[in-house]
Amino acid sequence: MKKEFEETRRCAVMVRRSFLDLRDNFRRIVNPILWHSSKNANAKKQIVLDGPVSSGKSITLALLVHWARSEGWLVLYVPNGREWTHGGFFYRNTYSDLWDTPVQAAKILQDFLKFNEARLQCLPCQIFEPIPLGEGAGVGMMKGVDSMEMPEGSTLYDLIQTGIAYTHASVGVVVRLRKELSLVKDVPVLFAIDQYNSWFTFSEYEEPVTVRSTRPIHAKELTTVNAFRSMLHSDMMIGAFSHSTAVGKLRQELPDVPLDARLILPRYNLVEAATVCHYYLRQNLIHRERFSDEKWKKIYYLSNGNGSEMRWLAPLI
Repeated sequence: MKKEFEETRRCAVMVRRSFLDLRDNFRRIVNPILWHSSKNANAKKQIVLDGPVSSGKSITLALLVHWARSEGWLVLYVPNGREWTHGGFFYRNTYSDLWDTPVQAAKILQDFLKFNEARLQCLPCQIFEPIPLGEGAGVGMMKGVDSMEMPEGSTLYDLIQTGIAYTHASVGVVVRLRKELSLVKDVPVLFAIDQYNSWFTFSEYEEPVTVRSTRPIHAKELTTVNAFRSMLHSDMMIGAFSHSTAVGKLRQELPDVPLDARLILPRYNLVEAATVCHYYLRQNLIHRERFSDEKWKKIYYLSNGNGSEMRWLAPLI
């Protein structure tokens, strides 16, 4: 999306029919009385966006997030799911037998707070069990303390601030936040994960087995991913596959994902391609004297509706 904005010198995207259908799907879930009952029966709470390379999965997801936030929803948006499985420190949690990544956990909390601060200050915590502490980023375990309690009357804002302020609590707060968001009833909550397919393969981390060998750690063994990956619940959640992460082709049936969750997003059709090419013409990416219906259709058929390739070919007309 950033590349599109840079090359066209304008922050604008095309609203496609596929996005409108997706938006209406979640609208029906939140406001079922506004829609015909037969349509409500087909609404899905959990969706996985799949499709060919450059079919617009990430842009569609970003548009949905922007719309949901403008409607006042609470949205936990992960634009780079692969970052949850790469970089930073990682430690085995002796209590859960999963792997904690405190650096990523702190960033998750900071990003969520950045776009939802006002709303989070109004939502009270509903779980008051002690939050387990783990190893901090580069500082090891906290001596003599293995848990932290939230004061009575705390809000979700206070909970997140605790995870940001105390590196030992970051991972525990992320896990607790996932449970707390499932209990929120005052406002619709949406989980939106881009690069969702990177959570079904191995992470960058490796566990030493012998002096000369290591075992790759699967993404599902990471505490943060383990808390958010599953779609077997009643919360609204959407994940988008990304073919830029070099994950490879995954099987049709994924663990912890409903069988009917996958939605194939098509590439541009002829009408959408015409809209895009005329937009590029207005933005001076295409020379007006060279432009014709025959030439933009050649671009469309040559790229097979691939949005990135059409943008690359447009100046060559």
